[in-house]
Amino acid sequence: MPRIIILPNEALCPEGDVIEAASGETICDIMLANGINIEHACEKSCACTTCHVIVREGIDSLNEADELEEDMLDKAWGLEPDSRLSCQAVVSDRDLVVEIPRYTINMVSEQH
Repeated sequence: MPRIIILPNEALCPEGDVIEAASGETICDIMLANGINIEHACEKSCACTTCHVIVREGIDSLNEADELEEDMLDKAWGLEPDSRLSCQAVVSDRDLVVEIPRYTINMVSEQH
């Protein structure tokens, strides 16, 4: 079973975390199921960028981003070459290291 290592994020996961992940699930669903409340303003429909993450290790093991995800990522704050929308990134059989960016483009958040 692969693991997702979540790097520390001041607001969502101050100490970081290591999560056992089932292959075939999205990074977003795995984080939410484990108490890491990453924003997902569009209800995981690939219509915003609030669940943007940076995959520091293991990105090659994820499914490929489709054209819609790539277009949405262009709008993400802090975009990097290894950025993905966590609602679209499906875990396979390899460990991942994931960073949750400090900011999103979401100007209104229920958590703030």
